[in-house]
Amino acid sequence: MSHNLQEREKYRPVALASRGRGANGILGTPPKDGHKASKPLEDTDLSNVAADDSISLYLKEISRIALLTAQEEVDLARRMERGLRARRRLARLNGSSPGRELRQKLEWASADGEAARQHLIKANFRLVVSIAKKYVGRGVSFLDLIQEGNIGLIRAVEKFDYRRGYKFSTYATWWIRQAITRAIADQGRTIRVPVHMCERINKLGRVSRTLAQELGREPSSTELAGEMDTTPKKVDRILEIAQRPLSLEMPVGEEKDSHLGDFIEDRKAPAPVEVASAALLREHMSEILTSLTPREGRVLQMRFGLTDGHTYTLEEVGSRFGVTRERIRQIEAKALRKLRHPSRSRKLRDYLE
Repeated sequence: MSHNLQEREKYRPVALASRGRGANGILGTPPKDGHKASKPLEDTDLSNVAADDSISLYLKEISRIALLTAQEEVDLARRMERGLRARRRLARLNGSSPGRELRQKLEWASADGEAARQHLIKANFRLVVSIAKKYVGRGVSFLDLIQEGNIGLIRAVEKFDYRRGYKFSTYATWWIRQAITRAIADQGRTIRVPVHMCERINKLGRVSRTLAQELGREPSSTELAGEMDTTPKKVDRILEIAQRPLSLEMPVGEEKDSHLGDFIEDRKAPAPVEVASAALLREHMSEILTSLTPREGRVLQMRFGLTDGHTYTLEEVGSRFGVTRERIRQIEAKALRKLRHPSRSRKLRDYLE
C-alpha cells in the first residue's frame, strides 16, 4: 500500500469515529507536550453542522482536541523539523555503528517529531470540517469531503514553513480547499468535468449571483460575458456543461407516483395504433390463408415471412417441400392470384391506404 493511501485510510472520518478516545487513537487526546490549550476559533465552531450519528460521533471526538496558538504551532513545527533531521541522519547512519547514546537521541527526536506532526494534524481537524461544510450538496458526501480535506491538511503540515510568520490555519486553508474542490471535480458529477472547467463554472455562478443582485433580474449571456471577459457563446457553452443529468427514475408529480422516464418518448417503440393495426392484419391474413390449400398457405408464409419475420428463397422453400424452385414459384403465383380475388382482397384494402 502506498504512503498516500495509508494516510488516506488513517484519517478516514468513519474510522476515526469508531476508534473512540483511546490514547493511541488518532482521535484521542493530543500528545502531552506541555502546550497550553487556546480557546476555539469562531470559524471552527461545529455546533451548527447537520450530521447523522457517525458524523456526530466524529465531531464530538474532534471537539475535544484543543486548538493551538500561533506560538504552539511554531513549537510543533520546530519539533517536526528536528525530527525530520534526525530521521535523515539515522538513514545515513544505517549500516554503520554509531554510539548507542547517539542512536537513542536520534530515535527519540524522530519519534518526538512524528508526535508533533500528529498533534498539529489533529488540532486542525475542526478547521477541515468548517471548510468542508461549505461544500455540502455538490455531489460528494459530507464524510468524503472531510476525508479529502484531511488529506489536504496533511499536505499543508508537510509544506508548512513557520519562519514566514503566518498562522498555520491561514496556510492550511488553501490546501484543504484545493483538496476538497479537486475531489468534487473528480467525483461530484455523473459525467466528469475537468478541474479547469469546474473552476470556470464556479466563477460564472459567482458572477451571475452578483449581477442578479445588482440588476434585480437574471443576467443575460452578454452581460455575463462582459464581466468574465469572454464571449456570449463561451458563456452559453459553460452553462450547458454546468447542467447536471437527471435520473430517469426521479419521481415526478404531486403524489410522486410517476417517474421521469415514463414521460420520455421511445422513438424505437411502435405506436399503440401501429401495434393494434399489425395485430388485426395478422388476424385477417390468418383468415385469408385458411381459404387456400395448406401447401399454398405455408409457401406464402415462408416466402413473405408471415410467421417469424424471416423470408425464404425459392430454393429454401423447395428444399423444405422436396420440389424444385420452379414448382414453388408456380404454387406462389397461384396462391397470389387467389388472394387478388375481391372476396379475399377487400379485407386487406384498408391496410393499403
